[in-house]
Amino acid sequence: MINIAADNASRNADGLKSDARREGLWMLAVTVPAVLLITVLVLIPMSWLSWLSLLDENGAFTLQNYTRLAVSGAYVSILMNTFIISFAVTLLVGLLGYPIAYLMAQSSARVTSLLLTAVLLPYWTPVLVRTYGWIAILQRNGPLNDVLVAFGLVNEPVQFLYQTSGAIIGMTQIMLPYLIIPVYIALRGVDKDYLKAAAGLGASPTVAFWRIYFPLSLPGFAAGALLVFILSLGFYVVPALMGGGKVTMIAMRIERSVMVYPNWGAASALAVVLLVVTLLLLAISIRIASLGGGKLR
Repeated sequence: MINIAADNASRNADGLKSDARREGLWMLAVTVPAVLLITVLVLIPMSWLSWLSLLDENGAFTLQNYTRLAVSGAYVSILMNTFIISFAVTLLVGLLGYPIAYLMAQSSARVTSLLLTAVLLPYWTPVLVRTYGWIAILQRNGPLNDVLVAFGLVNEPVQFLYQTSGAIIGMTQIMLPYLIIPVYIALRGVDKDYLKAAAGLGASPTVAFWRIYFPLSLPGFAAGALLVFILSLGFYVVPALMGGGKVTMIAMRIERSVMVYPNWGAASALAVVLLVVTLLLLAISIRIASLGGGKLR
């Protein structure tokens, strides 16, 4: 009897190993196409760009393209300008997007559907079309300045376009859905019983919001803000058109390095730096999220 039981246990173990082996092979077969696609479309091009960033105009190995980024005042200014504009856009999107997401989460299903449509409808319009629309609105003789002058808020038309403020306004409007949707999903997932319990313990709606509702929505807010910041780092169309050539970001400098000069080494170095910064931001955010999750547990 003992031998029979041992044989059965051995067969069961072999069967489990065989099933695990088949499942592993099946998962490998399923993921191979995706891995090949990522390799062809992402890894190979980025490896090629990284290699070009280490070559000079004659094809010799050099670190000049990277040292130029750290030493040249023009490149340092472009990098700083890119980060400042991206941070300003992220801040404005957070200030404008969170109340909208909160209103969507607290409204009825019908009102939420209308608000969600209003948020996503501009997203379905090409960026170039929206940018020219903002140019028509913000120009000195546009409707916004007409309203400001008519109500006596300003004495003369305000110069919104062809400077940093114009680029920030256009980028903020385009980036809003990227923050509103994650925050809305996070707010919808908050258990309303927490707020009822807080009210039962004597907490005012304001205290309950800041002590319970807002902290529970922070993961969605952080994810949306990080997405907005990373996407803003690579913006090209909006600052190029609404900045009027006076606002230069990394993506615009890369385009000029390739099309005007051309200098593939400098352009590749800028692209690599932008990629490294993006990966570092993702790593830091994941680390902070894991530490925060550990504290919550």
